[in-house]
Amino acid sequence: MRQRDVLAERAEVEAEIAGQTLVDWFRRAEEESGDEPALSDRTGEGPEAEWSTLTWSEYRQAALDTAAALVHAGVRPGDVVALMLPNRSEHLIADAGAVHAGAVPLTVYATFAPEQVAFVAADCGVRVAVLQGAAELERWRLALDRLPELHTVVLLDADAVPADAPDGRRHVSWADFAAEGARLRAADPAPVEERMAAVRPEDNATLLYTSGTTGNPKGVYETHHQILFQCTISLRANETPYRATSLSYLPMAHIAERVLSAYLPLRVSGHLYFCPELSRLGEFLRLVRPHGLFGVPRVWEKLQAGLVAALAAAPEEQRTAIEAAAGVARDYFEQGQYGRVREPGLAERFARADAEVLAPIRALIGLDRAVYCLTAAAPVPEDTVRFFSGLGLLVRDLYGMTENCGAVTMNRPDAYRFGSVGPASEGMELRIAEDGEILVRGPINASGYLGRPEESAALLDTDGWLHTGDIGRLDEDGFLYVVDRKKEIIITAGGENIAPAAIEGRLKEHPLIGQALAYGDRRPYPVALLTLDGEAAPAWAAANGLGGMGLAELAEHPRVQDEVARAVEAANAGLARVQQVKRWRLLPGEWSVESEELTPSLKLKRRIIHSKFADVIDSLYDG
Repeated sequence: MRQRDVLAERAEVEAEIAGQTLVDWFRRAEEESGDEPALSDRTGEGPEAEWSTLTWSEYRQAALDTAAALVHAGVRPGDVVALMLPNRSEHLIADAGAVHAGAVPLTVYATFAPEQVAFVAADCGVRVAVLQGAAELERWRLALDRLPELHTVVLLDADAVPADAPDGRRHVSWADFAAEGARLRAADPAPVEERMAAVRPEDNATLLYTSGTTGNPKGVYETHHQILFQCTISLRANETPYRATSLSYLPMAHIAERVLSAYLPLRVSGHLYFCPELSRLGEFLRLVRPHGLFGVPRVWEKLQAGLVAALAAAPEEQRTAIEAAAGVARDYFEQGQYGRVREPGLAERFARADAEVLAPIRALIGLDRAVYCLTAAAPVPEDTVRFFSGLGLLVRDLYGMTENCGAVTMNRPDAYRFGSVGPASEGMELRIAEDGEILVRGPINASGYLGRPEESAALLDTDGWLHTGDIGRLDEDGFLYVVDRKKEIIITAGGENIAPAAIEGRLKEHPLIGQALAYGDRRPYPVALLTLDGEAAPAWAAANGLGGMGLAELAEHPRVQDEVARAVEAANAGLARVQQVKRWRLLPGEWSVESEELTPSLKLKRRIIHSKFADVIDSLYDG
């Protein structure tokens, strides 16, 4: 790969976004595309369903009205406004309203348990919460009980607004809140205009929470400058059309979805459609036909499974033609990797096969207009990449994290290698430390964690390198390969980041369970390996008429199994849905230093346990 001048790349991007904020990008989008569609929600069900659409002008004006309502409610610059809403227009309107009020929007995962919601709300000092309805209000009840400074609760579902406010705070429907903002701004636009004018590139534009190994999430602020830089280098790495059509379906609490749905459309005046549930992604892809799709590996695997089933039902003659065309497409992308040269005539054969056979198949899943297909969070299976390349779609891996506002590497259409996560993005530097850890430096790195100076110091060194906690290698052309994880974070096949310690701590709250290991890396859900406590289990057995049995016998006894099942159920009640243990196995003996599952300080040797009990773990995902 050509020698990069990182400083020159960085300077070019900085010059493009100098002095600008998301407020400026919103204004420009309205000026350039005010009458063009911006946000679309599906209303109704079945054949009667229709799209309800806001133009860019309507979107921005609704955001400004929301800002006026927030200012009137007492939101100050820098205050945190929490959102727990599904993917729909009101989510982004509330988010943008907070930005224009100089506040900081925070989307909280709707799957968080009440205790996790309360922790996050207290950790960042939430002042206003915008929630979907009664279920979300109940999930926030603990936080409301503990945080008197959380003074306003806005509910999208007007029927969920309490008839009275026994806790002394204001509860209001979204419709009334928005109408109030419109009246206030019509009477006096100055308060919002002053807030907008005061926003600076270095101000925080959003707050996200990432899993911590201790179990509690960690807050990461992203500034306007970080976001604009990330969007600019992402657009340069992809062939995103002006006024591109895109589909929002991942949680807005995830940095990838924020960049793709909340921010990038501002820069290209895009048209964003909302898919209300992940389970309906296939349906909405066919309806929307977006210009691109980002999906964690599990998304691509599900799309693959659906297409494989559909193609298997095709007549044999058609299947033969499809496989021949797919072979040409696979060769085309295989030989198109960086540093290789395609054989003469291959491009022409691919163009014919694509037009005659493959494009109509892509239309079956709504990806016939897709000019980019991206994946991240966990390695996508090689057979899945090969399958989609056989359909004429290059699924490109990227790498990044919340702590650097999204992607820091990306395979590009003109520079990709299978198995890698691509070269460094423009203006970003990569280095491999002596112990193999991937280090990243550049303008999109976060400054640290909210209220955690020690962990912030471990994240960023004095030379500005961010320590990712991942192990990797760089090839001779600068392509990064992620080899392993230094930190103990599970990334499921669905892309959720899960701290195993959070799960294990809950499981071990029951006295019978002495040791627990949560597993789920690259898998669809967490499972657990459990051992009985060598002291507590015999005492429990004696009290329950099972005295005299050893640990191995107890582990198989139905009454012990039933008690452990209740313990797992109780643990799950305190965990977010994505953290909850779906299946578990009680092992016959304890782990020890002597048997090599524990370190001398009695910490779990996770890789040893994974290896020794691989068959048991695999069995928990069978059937």
